[in-house]
Formats: sequence, C-alpha cells, structure tokens
Amino acid sequence: MTHNDDLARIVSGCQDGDAECFSEIVDMYAGRCYGYFYRLTGNRELSDELLSELFVKLVQKVKTYKGGAFEGWLFKIAANIFHDHLRARQRRMKLLDARRRDLESEVTEQKRSESDRGDRLQIQLGKLDSETRELIMLRFYSQMSLKEIAEVRSEPIGTTLSRLHRGLKRLREMMGQRPE
Repeated sequence: MTHNDDLARIVSGCQDGDAECFSEIVDMYAGRCYGYFYRLTGNRELSDELLSELFVKLVQKVKTYKGGAFEGWLFKIAANIFHDHLRARQRRMKLLDARRRDLESEVTEQKRSESDRGDRLQIQLGKLDSETRELIMLRFYSQMSLKEIAEVRSEPIGTTLSRLHRGLKRLREMMGQRPE
C-alpha cells in the first residue's frame, strides 16, 4: 500500500467519523503544521492554539474534501486560520487604539474641566473679603489646623470655625454649588 493509498484510507475514515483515523492525521501532520504556525508567529503558545484550531476545523470540514492533494487542502485551511487570526488581532488593535484615544480625550477633557474649575475658584476667591480669603488659604492651602489658625489670629477656636464655615458657604454659593 502506497503513502497516497494509506492517506486516502485515513481521510475516508475521517470523513466517516472514525476517531482513530483523525488521530492518525494528527500524528502525520501536527509537527509540520505546528512548524508552519511557529515560523509565522514566533510564539509557541499561539502556535499551539492555531494548531488546535486547525484540527478542530479539520473535523468540521473533512467532509468537504473532494480529493486532490490533501496536504495542500490542509495547509490552505491552516493559512486561512492564520489570516483570520491576523484580521482578528488587527481588529483588536483598532479597538484598543480607539479606546486609548477615547480615554486620552476623556483625560484631556477632565484636566481642562479641572483647570477651568481651578480658574473659576481663583476668580471667586479674589472676590471674597481679605479676612475670609486668608482663613480659607490658611486652612486648605497651608493645611493648618483650626487650633493653629486660631492661635495665629489670636481668637477663640469657635470664632475661627464660625468665620471659616461662613466663608466656605459663601464661596460655594459663588461657585454655583449647593451650600452644605
């Protein structure tokens, strides 16, 4: 029995659903097909995945084989699998690039919004009386405690707290926020 006769018997068995014939096909072509995928991808894991996909496709499509060079038919499926992989990867890259651009745009908008808010805050702070502005600056920009501010201003802590609270309420109103 020649190699072509043996191959024809095995392929015929595969078309009839014979699991042992499928196993023989895998044994005959796994190494060459893996090498094909590895040379294309340079990646062992990906080559294993593509090889597995090839043999799944073989099971699904073996009944469509109508004769001729089986190896050519098999490698045509392998080439299609590889090209499908490239297209899918390209789609993923386009989606990732689009998502990256969207995120960059969102960050830019957020920074612009924060900058605008900071500019508005600076303008509104300038509209407060100097005592209130000083209290807010000492508390939030110098990060002093209420006790420290009261000591600096030589006033009771309750007075400092009350003035700071009124100043913040006024600033929130000026910024267009609900007072708390």
